[in-house]
Amino acid sequence: MEVNLSTLLNPYFSHSDLVGLLLSEGDQMQALFARANQIKSVYTGSKTYLRGLIEFTNLCDKDCYYCGIRHSNHAITRYTLPDTDILAAVRMADQYKLGSIVLQSGEQSSAIFVDRITNLLHSIDKATQGRIAVTLCVGEQTDEVYLKWFEAGAKRYLLRIETTNPLLYRSIHPQNKLHDYYRRLDCLYSLKRIGYQTGTGVMIGLPGQSVEDLADDLLFFEEFGIDMVGMGPYIESANTPLAESQKEKLLPLKQRYELSLKMIAALRLLMRDINIAATTAIETINPQGKVYGLQVGANVIMPNLTPAIYINRFQLYDNKPVAAGNLPDYLGSLESHLQPLNLQLGYGESGTSAYFESRKQFEANC
Repeated sequence: MEVNLSTLLNPYFSHSDLVGLLLSEGDQMQALFARANQIKSVYTGSKTYLRGLIEFTNLCDKDCYYCGIRHSNHAITRYTLPDTDILAAVRMADQYKLGSIVLQSGEQSSAIFVDRITNLLHSIDKATQGRIAVTLCVGEQTDEVYLKWFEAGAKRYLLRIETTNPLLYRSIHPQNKLHDYYRRLDCLYSLKRIGYQTGTGVMIGLPGQSVEDLADDLLFFEEFGIDMVGMGPYIESANTPLAESQKEKLLPLKQRYELSLKMIAALRLLMRDINIAATTAIETINPQGKVYGLQVGANVIMPNLTPAIYINRFQLYDNKPVAAGNLPDYLGSLESHLQPLNLQLGYGESGTSAYFESRKQFEANC
């Protein structure tokens, strides 16, 4: 399917427009990437925002069919970082002026877990004197818990919807109340209503997923008014039902990789001033995937600060890349790749979504 190049100049995109972009190949695909990069430079500038990722436990109450840390996977070694290790990683982020961290874990909702997050938020604020912005990525919770964490200092929350096709969602989860599509959707609306910078994302290349589904995902982001998105290719994980039963339905890795880049680019055209992450999963297919992601519309990257002895245990999918060397080496290598692209790292900046700022200003004036 050929893309009408004039479509790339439009400020609005229909479902069929987006399907066309996602099916683009060759010169048409390169034209999409170039236009997305141009839009990014105008609306979000040349800075790449840094989010220090701390994967503090792989304990999870859920049993999602695709996930390597699902509750029923007894082939992995479970771990939970002590608070002292988490705070050491936070201080390292502060020392190297990352400006922002992400606390990520498997999904839990016990009172002990909730109180621990609350106490960590207070400790992080005290340890960095408020210099570090915190994003939570810890799953579905009640409105009361979301509000409690918001008041304790978390102002950003990432909850991936995974897919906006309810039937596809059902196919990758057990059928029970703990894995309910509409519950997850309600949580996203709660986060936005409370006042979080709200983030979500989808997996690209799921078995049974169509480009029409992915175009629907993009339109959902726009209709919801999402502030930040982290999405990447679906990568199989051993010892999971989806990997074992759906191999024949999987796209080749190269197609999943290109489709992921096209999703980033199309989203940048659709929502010009949101934050879009170049995620780790894309590096599983191409070691330079994050850098390519930054060239087609992404403006956020997440160095992994999880201590080395635990970093291989948060295996959501197989062959998850682990950055070699320490943080300053990683940042130096990243700078060397970005400099020829006229991109800079946003040291010391929390990197608030410009879309979020304008959205809140609009809401304040209404």
